[in-house]
Amino acid sequence: QVQLVESGGGLAQAGGSLRLSCAASGISSMLIMGWYRQAPGQQRELVASITSSGVTNYAVSVKGRFTISRDNAKNTVYLQMNSLKPEDTAVYYCKSWGFSVYWGQGTQVTVSS
Repeated sequence: QVQLVESGGGLAQAGGSLRLSCAASGISSMLIMGWYRQAPGQQRELVASITSSGVTNYAVSVKGRFTISRDNAKNTVYLQMNSLKPEDTAVYYCKSWGFSVYWGQGTQVTVSS
């Protein structure tokens, strides 16, 4: 069974931190793992991605504040979010690229001003 399960979302104050986790199961050849987010009425956008060799990519809006990492032994990808801003409020989705593309169901992140 293929699963991408996100956790770690919640409510934070501006300037605070959260760490998101995405645990993958039943998936092989995960060449790239990434995080997207979608705010109400907005398009879904790429936040960060990481290749199997550790090469990372970030959206300009989060660069320097967010850090993506992966633990291949645990089949898990993380998103450490620091210096949170109200505009970071969105549903965050985990995505896996490999032989196929898979999406998680999303986790809500809310940042109050």
